[in-house]
Amino acid sequence: MQYYTDIQSYQGTGRTVVTLGKFDSLHRGHQKLIDCVQKYASSKGDYSIVFAFDMQRDTLLTNEERRERLKGKVDCLIQCPFTEEIREMQAEAFIEDILLRKFHASCIVVGSDFRFGYQRRGNAAMLAQFADRYGYHLEIVDKAVYSGREISSTYIREALAAGDVELAGELLGYPYYMSGKVEYGRQLGRKLGFPTMNVAPENRKIVPKYGVYICRILVDGVPFEGIGNVGTKPTVTDDLRVLNEVHAFDFHGDAYGKKVIVEFCKFARPERKFASISQLKEQVEWDIECAKQYFNRDSLVSAAECRP
Repeated sequence: MQYYTDIQSYQGTGRTVVTLGKFDSLHRGHQKLIDCVQKYASSKGDYSIVFAFDMQRDTLLTNEERRERLKGKVDCLIQCPFTEEIREMQAEAFIEDILLRKFHASCIVVGSDFRFGYQRRGNAAMLAQFADRYGYHLEIVDKAVYSGREISSTYIREALAAGDVELAGELLGYPYYMSGKVEYGRQLGRKLGFPTMNVAPENRKIVPKYGVYICRILVDGVPFEGIGNVGTKPTVTDDLRVLNEVHAFDFHGDAYGKKVIVEFCKFARPERKFASISQLKEQVEWDIECAKQYFNRDSLVSAAECRP
């Protein structure tokens, strides 16, 4: 897959099938758009492009994560900063200059609520209006729906803010995850009998509600069951820096400096400050037992049972 971080770098001359949007999570609605692009491009032998506007704000998916998730699915990803030039371009000029002259689009795939151009005056109806004049095919894809509500990044953000990572995973079509390099810490967990990895959230990545989560930790691509605490670790430090501190069951190697991926499976309990390290140790032992029962599907426990 080719990858560009600005429009100018793309120099293709062949006909393309292109979809556009923020793609800030690649949720199930976004996946419908990409599936449509794949299908049409394959049938016509055209080049497939995802054109993602980089809004430079907190996001559900970092640029690197988006790139990794799209590998093997489309021919090209263009992550374009949402510059003043793009923001103030008239909608018809965007169609002519970007979609046609730059991308040579034979087919444009958008969601029913897609807006573009100066003051968001362009929409799917405008694209349909100009399709015959400019000779492209337009596919308008209906929004994906879950439990009677349209799937959106706002919906996912709300779920994460409530700690409902299971709902977030349903909306995304994959577990919500955070990735980062394992940092050196105080090694308190090792002294207490459950060594942990300190993983700082990547820049602009949205963290779920502070608390303890049952999770899977991928180290060198190998998954391990475990638990993790997202938050500031108030029992052991007054530092307000947010970390994802995870304990991977059955992992016995050295992960320092490695990039790991933490997939959130279920919220166990809120983060809290304990009166002593011994109370913290007792609670973490209970958290570990709850997580092991969760992964043993023959003996599931409720979130309430994880909060003695």
